[in-house]
Amino acid sequence: MVAGDVGVTSPLRLTDIAAQAQVSEATVSRVLNGKSGVAAGTRHKVLAAMDLLGYERPVRLRRRSNGLVGLLIPELTNPIFPAFAQVIEQALAGHGYTPVLCTQTPGGATEDELVEQLEERGVTGIVFLSGLHADAAADPARYQRLAARGVPFVMINGFNEHVNAPFVSPDDRAAARMAVRHLADLGHERIGLAIGPTRYVPSARKAEGFKAALAELGLPSDDSDIQRTLFTVEGGHAAGGALVDRGVTGIVCGSDPMALGVIRAARERGLRVPEDVSVIGFDDSPLIPFTDPPLTTVRQPVRAMATAAVGALLEAVAGHPVQRTEFVFQPELVVRGSTSHPPVV
Repeated sequence: MVAGDVGVTSPLRLTDIAAQAQVSEATVSRVLNGKSGVAAGTRHKVLAAMDLLGYERPVRLRRRSNGLVGLLIPELTNPIFPAFAQVIEQALAGHGYTPVLCTQTPGGATEDELVEQLEERGVTGIVFLSGLHADAAADPARYQRLAARGVPFVMINGFNEHVNAPFVSPDDRAAARMAVRHLADLGHERIGLAIGPTRYVPSARKAEGFKAALAELGLPSDDSDIQRTLFTVEGGHAAGGALVDRGVTGIVCGSDPMALGVIRAARERGLRVPEDVSVIGFDDSPLIPFTDPPLTTVRQPVRAMATAAVGALLEAVAGHPVQRTEFVFQPELVVRGSTSHPPVV
């Protein structure tokens, strides 16, 4: 790695950066020499290209941070959370803010403790991803107190009508309905649902959409065909075993890791996916297309949701009026190899 004025002394590196950023060498030179007349998006592409190629940025290009923004997420083991974190951090950095990632782990700091630590560091705002706002059993007063202290915040995945803040969510009811309809179109009549505890808003909404879809299609519905468990591979494994043992041939899951657990449970019983049991996940996290079989899943619009959340937060930070409501984004069914026609009896 060589530091210094790349735009003047290293034409070869200019060529590399221009090719990576898909801009002209003249544009790269203007960015690296701090010249005006370059759009913010283009400037970001050039700096990103430098980072990807391993070049150190010239000192003149190192911007002062506009402030710290906290990002609270439940964990890193579920790939959907790092996927959200990456987009949120990119969006914040693009506006000159420094993201501070806070992860909750069992036995570690609680959400309230992390918020207190962020406030002590003078954060400009906070993004909550699948936090206590998604838990109907949690006390929403914590967020009312946070708002009273003048800290702007935004919520992703989960809604609470008692919290005065912008919310960004996928349409969980629609997600469950489209998954059920896909299985029904393939010929499945016994369809089950594996989700988390219903005190979580996304789980409750998926259960509502699931039941509504079965009723609309005239398919049998039994409370035992909804298994409430953990949002993990282990939770999916337990739920999948119970559903398969009940004769269910199609299973909709509340997360991709749960779907992988369902597949494992089916295979332990000598069943094939999708020939004997069809499985649908939820999220479409990055590695899911490479599972065995490639997982049919409902894709969360991560980039659109994360960008909207950051936009709403920064509007509040700037003192502009922000609509205190829930912005609902439409998911997309991605059909791959884990769903098929039910076995012929």
